[in-house]
Amino acid sequence: MQTTLQSRTDHLAVRRMAQPLYTARQRERRDATRWTLVQGVLAPVQFIVFLISFALVVRFLLTGDGYLAATVSIVIKTGALAVIMVTGAIWEKVVFGQYLFAPSFFWEDVVSFGVIALHCVYVWGLITGAIDPLALMWVTLAAYTAYVVNAAQFVLKLRRARLDVAA
Repeated sequence: MQTTLQSRTDHLAVRRMAQPLYTARQRERRDATRWTLVQGVLAPVQFIVFLISFALVVRFLLTGDGYLAATVSIVIKTGALAVIMVTGAIWEKVVFGQYLFAPSFFWEDVVSFGVIALHCVYVWGLITGAIDPLALMWVTLAAYTAYVVNAAQFVLKLRRARLDVAA
């Protein structure tokens, strides 16, 4: 039974990798829409905001200084995340015909929702005062860890799309 299950899992993984990320028509829509450029600009901007915010959060955790700067940076990062999520959903609708969870980006979207949930916990804790400043920074580190995982997912998808075109 274990061997059969493993064989089936291996077969599905190979089949998924054999299928291109985009059909020819989806690739045309991806290349024609302005939302591809929007995503291409927002992603590195958000990453720069993340790096600055991460440094400020770590500074606060190590020294106890700079709470306001860290907080402002986290709010800006959360706003950037919301913008890229909304525009990404629009991009997905244009390219794949659905706003979220298109098969080619299903797991990226799942992890994105985790990232957003953690950022929302931070914002809720900040607004309500239900979470103390130190715990808020740890929530932020959890959110940022999930963000890095999600960013890596998208970088790998970008690489795969380029390999599909080369093949």
